[in-house]
Amino acid sequence: MKQIFIFGLIMVFVCLIAWSLQPDKTIAQVPQTQKTDVKKTSNTNQKTPVLVELFTSEGCSSCPPADRVLSQLEKEQTNPDVEIITLALHVDYWNYLGWKDEFSAAGYSERQRGYAEKFKLDSIYTPQMVVDGQTQFVGSNLGTAQRAIGEAAKTSKTNIEFSTEKEGELKVKISDLPAGENSYVWLAIAEDNLKTSVKRGENSGRTLAHVSVVREMKLLGNIASTDKNFETEVEFKLSADWKKENVKFIAFVQGEKTKRIFAVNKYKLNG
Repeated sequence: MKQIFIFGLIMVFVCLIAWSLQPDKTIAQVPQTQKTDVKKTSNTNQKTPVLVELFTSEGCSSCPPADRVLSQLEKEQTNPDVEIITLALHVDYWNYLGWKDEFSAAGYSERQRGYAEKFKLDSIYTPQMVVDGQTQFVGSNLGTAQRAIGEAAKTSKTNIEFSTEKEGELKVKISDLPAGENSYVWLAIAEDNLKTSVKRGENSGRTLAHVSVVREMKLLGNIASTDKNFETEVEFKLSADWKKENVKFIAFVQGEKTKRIFAVNKYKLNG
């Protein structure tokens, strides 16, 4: 009888040990839906965006190296804290030297003249790179570009949101703008992965590759120095020779006098 009692105690003890070693079933598994990231069309809580503009031309023999620098900045995104947003604006004042750049427009040359006034330059030139509207230099200088981008990233930007509810229409919403300066809201439609076989001029016989070529640039509106928010809808139509998968929209807010970029963001229809 004593042996049966001792055996019973041993079995109870073993059962207690086995129960204590089981996983704690009071700890719930995190539902899969709580781990899913929601895709946003704004740049809130992301890397600091910096706008890099390159004034270039297919008729300029000094421009291809700068085009490659712009491509490297766009594709490699060398600064981990920055989203580098690029624009290639092809000017038209090289067109009379034997090769007409099909991407060029007088409006881009005029924009460059505005920068020449800001930076107190005697004349405009190519290739010229401008970072956040505050720094300009020869566009083929990668090291200078990276330093300028790093400095520009120290200044925070206002948020821009995009949305498309129907084809051919883009909504742009800007919020929490800083007070102090009248500004312009611009929208550039740009295309990547373009190539041109140049037949004449200084780059005759060369095939030039381009990124972020501005196909169209629109002024969406003005913002008074006291306004904090801006919202608009813009209609657009892609040309038949543009590849939709390579097209992107870049919206930015730029100070009227200082040329400072207060906000910038990009949006892809298929991205």
